[in-house]
Amino acid sequence: MRILMTGGTGLIGRALCSHWRSAGHEVIVWSRQPERVPALCSGARGIAHLHELADAGPLDAVVNLAGAPIADRPWTAARRQILWRSRVDLTQELVAYLAQLAHKPEVLISGSAVGWYGDRGERQLDESSPPGSADFGAQLCQAWEQAAQQAEPQGIRVVLLRTAPVLAASGGMLARLRLPFSLGLGGRLGSGQQWMPWIHLDDEIALIDFLLNHTECRGAFNACAPEPARNADFTQALAAVLKRPAVLPAPAWALRMALGEMSVLLLGGQRAVPQRALAQGFRFRYPALGPALAQLLKRSM
Repeated sequence: MRILMTGGTGLIGRALCSHWRSAGHEVIVWSRQPERVPALCSGARGIAHLHELADAGPLDAVVNLAGAPIADRPWTAARRQILWRSRVDLTQELVAYLAQLAHKPEVLISGSAVGWYGDRGERQLDESSPPGSADFGAQLCQAWEQAAQQAEPQGIRVVLLRTAPVLAASGGMLARLRLPFSLGLGGRLGSGQQWMPWIHLDDEIALIDFLLNHTECRGAFNACAPEPARNADFTQALAAVLKRPAVLPAPAWALRMALGEMSVLLLGGQRAVPQRALAQGFRFRYPALGPALAQLLKRSM
């Protein structure tokens, strides 16, 4: 299979490239730094512009995971433009390119996030739940999905992947939390009662591969473990695995003052469940938080 990827040098993209390259697939990564792609992406080919695909032959699938990091700095006006361009505008450019092809790929798997639902409190959220509207993150995800859905009239099967924070042995949220928690400086955020959906990196890769190969799968899929955790339970589970206390909470007012609207990523939450993935027969290797953390932290020690 010949697969075009965006976001191939990110945490999920690198793991996907490794998985698919080892399975014998050809992977091409559209990147701003194509010279780095072979080393970072298990020997995949890097391209800087889509027209470089002219000599590659027909594409079988496209996996669109590109996007500037959403949680590494406050959402200033300039930052919002970068986040929008790297998701919505890039996806529009990609879909416009696909429309020009005589031989179109069978499937477009396009990234999104559970932030699509906004901060929804105690309500359980499956793929039939309505979108949120109050914060920039929700609006960004909704526009991102709408851009990808424009490939459907071209006869391309479109899958929208609403991914929760991904837990990995190196990189991502867990890598940021490990040092302060290892020093005994961790604690709940705000009240700690907000829901935290999550997914183990191995399950994220397996689910994307599952959606790629099951032609009956289309539309939105929540990429999250079946058992979301409250923030307080997550911090206690992480501290327990590291054998450290977690007694230094971060007050909500301080987070709002420091982060502005972006604080919704930490103080808001989604009680999301992967209803459609489970209904299609996908089985999670790590459905529960404790064993997932234990496996990842043991791996990285």
